[in-house]
Amino acid sequence: MPEQNQQQQTPQQTPPGTEALLQPKADHGEDSYVGHGLLEGKAALVTGADSGIGRAVALAFAREGADVLISYLDEHEDARETERLVKEAGRRAVLVPGDLAEREHCRAVVERAVQQFGRIDVLVNNAAFQMSHESIEEIPDDEWEHTFAVNISAMFYICKAAVKHMPSGSAIINTTSINSDKPTPTLLAYATTKGAIANFTAGLAQLLAEKGIRVNSVAPGPIWTPLIPSTMPPDQVASFGQQTPMKRAGQPAEVAPTFVFLASDKASSYISGARIAVTGGTPIL
Repeated sequence: MPEQNQQQQTPQQTPPGTEALLQPKADHGEDSYVGHGLLEGKAALVTGADSGIGRAVALAFAREGADVLISYLDEHEDARETERLVKEAGRRAVLVPGDLAEREHCRAVVERAVQQFGRIDVLVNNAAFQMSHESIEEIPDDEWEHTFAVNISAMFYICKAAVKHMPSGSAIINTTSINSDKPTPTLLAYATTKGAIANFTAGLAQLLAEKGIRVNSVAPGPIWTPLIPSTMPPDQVASFGQQTPMKRAGQPAEVAPTFVFLASDKASSYISGARIAVTGGTPIL
């Protein structure tokens, strides 16, 4: 786990950050996650799967028996490592780079998954953008709009395109955040979108229940990923996670099993519209 003194040595990165420069290295479950066939033969689409939570989810899904489409922006080196991990687990991996802020690319990602797999059994909307600002006046208009485009509008476009290709028993899992309940003021745009995701998930779960598609969200707390040193000031990076009752940041490997649980129709067949906190002990409502 990243210790306080180690994080103080972490170099700042250019957004959206890369795993190669992350110090200390994050744990995605490479040496620890053991599958139990919970997703055997499933086809999954995971956005933001090149690094961080997305990589850990892709790895876990593959070890549970799923083929994975890896959607990412332009972090090609990170994405190829996720691809390697999926293939090492004996599953198919499909890389699709591109900007989810563009609605046509959202639709293209879904079509690529259908072309490759024939259907989508599990959809994970995980890609996100954030930047820190000390005041509302500092937030550029275009950055506010871009945050909403990536974090919530893309989710709408992807879900809208995907549901027709999702059989009964499928699952949609959206990554929200503890910020959906306890917004960090310096992450105003990001936190606002995460609240919208929680609401979107709860509503969509009701709309899709008759189709047999479950919709849930995962609300991580402070998780050690490249997003942190690339979007937060050094003093916040140095103390990242220390505010939780567990007094540390979480690892992506500690979040991924929750996605597996929600993806599995064996494990969570009667769970829809839920928001599960993975926050190091900080409660959410």
